Amino acid sequence: MNPVTLRNIPPAVARGIRIRAQKKRISLNRAVLELLEEAVGTGSGSRRSMLHPDLDELFGVWSPAEAAAFQESLAAQRGIDPELWK
Repeated sequence: MNPVTLRNIPPAVARGIRIRAQKKRISLNRAVLELLEEAVGTGSGSRRSMLHPDLDELFGVWSPAEAAAFQESLAAQRGIDPELWK
């Protein structure tokens, strides 16, 4: 597709794009593309493909590494002590 130039982006929108790019450690261009994909419901990052997209903004989303670390920290708590079940 041909390049697209956006003009007169409101300051609040530009600030939101910059913040998203910084948080996700991605380029401004990638942040804008992700936002557009979410808005039209396409791409692998589509919020429509997520199970509960309405809660993500409230609670956040863990990366696979963060989820694995959490599961590992719970492993000891999930063990069954046979002495307690006699």
